[in-house]
Amino acid sequence: MVTPNKMLCIEIAEPGGPEVLSIAERDTPRLSKGEILVKVVATGVNGPDLMQRRGLYPAPKHATDVLGLEIAGHVAACGKDVKNYKEGDKVCALANGGGYAEFCTVKSDHCLPIPRGMTLANAASLPETYFTIWSNIFMGAALKAGEVYLVHGGAGGLGITSILLGKAFGATVIAIDSPKERIKVCSKLGADRVIDYIKEDFVDISRTEFGGADVILDIIGGDNIARNIKAAKHDARIVQLAFAEGSSVKINLMPIMLKRLSYTGSTLRSRSDQQKTMIANELREKVWPLFETGDLKAVVNTVLPLSKAHEAHTLMESAKHIGKIVLNCEVVL
Repeated sequence: MVTPNKMLCIEIAEPGGPEVLSIAERDTPRLSKGEILVKVVATGVNGPDLMQRRGLYPAPKHATDVLGLEIAGHVAACGKDVKNYKEGDKVCALANGGGYAEFCTVKSDHCLPIPRGMTLANAASLPETYFTIWSNIFMGAALKAGEVYLVHGGAGGLGITSILLGKAFGATVIAIDSPKERIKVCSKLGADRVIDYIKEDFVDISRTEFGGADVILDIIGGDNIARNIKAAKHDARIVQLAFAEGSSVKINLMPIMLKRLSYTGSTLRSRSDQQKTMIANELREKVWPLFETGDLKAVVNTVLPLSKAHEAHTLMESAKHIGKIVLNCEVVL
């Protein structure tokens, strides 16, 4: 494939709202050892993109400042020591940035094949949430079949992936969300119990109906932090992946000791290349085959052209979408 010297991408004029995103022309990124250059067909929109746009989540050292942490497309070129892919292959990948563009470089070991029969737009919605949930909930918190998995924000990107993976691997899944449209989505995806947090008390329901939760995924923070501890069984694992309602709280830590709880949190982007490769290998072996059997599926809400990145961010911030938002990088304007 002949690669142009220039490409179109989305730039951030200055930290701020969605309106600071605009189309720009930049040099096509150059390959380093172990990388592939992907002609991007689609890129997923994620929470960290919004945080970076606001100036709250700067790109790591040596990473591009162009947004976009997951992509799908065609291999345009391979760097030195790349043996697992060749030019023309279709891939989806976890990127360290640069997805909101016509071309993006990624570590070849952070790529995954496109599940049979899946579109590239749908495949672009997978890497960020699947790397995140698999590494934190299955590799980290060691969720097992038969355990109770409590998921906040069930109809969001991380929540949908949590419900699907939890059920695929035999967990009992309690999803929390509101209003009724989002509750219906959680039920349709297979959640065993869906709690409307506006009308119901998730702590009381978790304890009375299920004896508490073994693993809890929280993206809310704030008052939920103390309430998660109450909803947890003895020896439970609580995983904090975002703080929609704040990270500074005053809580009593004694129950963590008395109930022998594990409380962890993490970000994916800052993990080492070796850790991301390990996650990719497990996904390829244990998770990706389930897309072809129908046990897992991509859930995409909207596909917009790359130039509409500001609309995609506005939609995501409204919290009115269900499923992932994807940008089409072939239809730039």
